[in-house]
Amino acid sequence: MSDPVLAELAVVVRSGLVESRHLGSLVALAADGSVALELGDPDAVVLPRSTTKPLQALACLEAGAPLAGPALAIAAGSHTGEDRHVDVVRAVLAEAGLDESALRCPPDLPEDEETRLRLLRAGEGPSRVRMNCSGKHAAMLLACAVAGWPTEGHLQADHPLQRLVHDVVARETGRPVGHTAVDGCGAALFGTTVRGLATAFRSLALAADGPAARVATAMRTHPEFVGGRGHVNSRLMAELPGVVAKGGAEGVIGVAGPDGRAVAMKVVDGSPRATTVVALAVLRGLGVDTSPVADLETVPVLGGGVPVGEVRPGAAVVGR
Repeated sequence: MSDPVLAELAVVVRSGLVESRHLGSLVALAADGSVALELGDPDAVVLPRSTTKPLQALACLEAGAPLAGPALAIAAGSHTGEDRHVDVVRAVLAEAGLDESALRCPPDLPEDEETRLRLLRAGEGPSRVRMNCSGKHAAMLLACAVAGWPTEGHLQADHPLQRLVHDVVARETGRPVGHTAVDGCGAALFGTTVRGLATAFRSLALAADGPAARVATAMRTHPEFVGGRGHVNSRLMAELPGVVAKGGAEGVIGVAGPDGRAVAMKVVDGSPRATTVVALAVLRGLGVDTSPVADLETVPVLGGGVPVGEVRPGAAVVGR
């Protein structure tokens, strides 16, 4: 992306002064699939990070992985490391004839604060199974086991599973993969555009049958395994009927409603703090009732521990 085409997606207001601005690119689609809003450079290649997990889960299904319910939801999600999440990851690994020693994501502490503090008090350190991507990694290992592919090197871009993920990303986004990288968890990561992400999430939300519908159903039915307690992605899906939502690192998110209204964006400074705020503002502008999550429509800015401002949609979003 080049700076001249970036749009002001959000502003940070402290004590009445705009302290910071979040710039980026965004595409929103109407229920009929037409473009309702595009900002910035929606066709620039971005790295979708964990926003691509539903598509990676879809590829695992297409490879034959017998995933359903919480196991499929956690494959499409970034869990917060709660005990219930670990139990599901271990069950997926067991179905593949493996244990958590087979995971190749980096060790980490749980994102869930209560769980993290409990483990630290008990003297437990980081582990691979608590890392937020372990559900995806377990699903990938199960896909390899079922398909007869080697688990050695299964995260590399030239592995049969990752070649399938590549093709699924290109098919669902409607755009060729623009760049191949390595994600933070070590898996191959395939670049696309925010227009492509909006297209893919719309398709996922509208799917009536087949593997895509199975992914969407699992995410909607078990949102607590896509994120965790209090997680914004989980809340969006739990409280807005029919919505599928998945954020990713470095300021990426895709959200779509059951009738195909969808939004995707990339914040170029990498901050995710405004992505849900902006997504909800756009969906509300498209006529989606976002009142059940009205508290997520702004993020408080604190001074001395009390609100003195807020993160709110920028001029490019509210002034359209």
